[in-house]
Amino acid sequence: MTLNMNPRVNINLSTSEAIVFFDFLARNNEKDSLPIFEDSSERTVLNTVECILEKELAVLFDRDYKRVVQKARETLNKS
Repeated sequence: MTLNMNPRVNINLSTSEAIVFFDFLARNNEKDSLPIFEDSSERTVLNTVECILEKELAVLFDRDYKRVVQKARETLNKS
């Protein structure tokens, strides 16, 4: 079996999911030695996803960011 590594994979998230996921990534990417990584490529992927989310979510620069994250968490917890 030949695996083509060039195609893209698209993931659709709600805005609340994206905000909560970004917050999780941002908090955990600040830690240099997370024991969950088996290979440095895993950290690279998470950094890439964090950057993509940062570009897509203007709300991340809201002056009341913590409130935005809390509201997103509450929305997801209701689901």
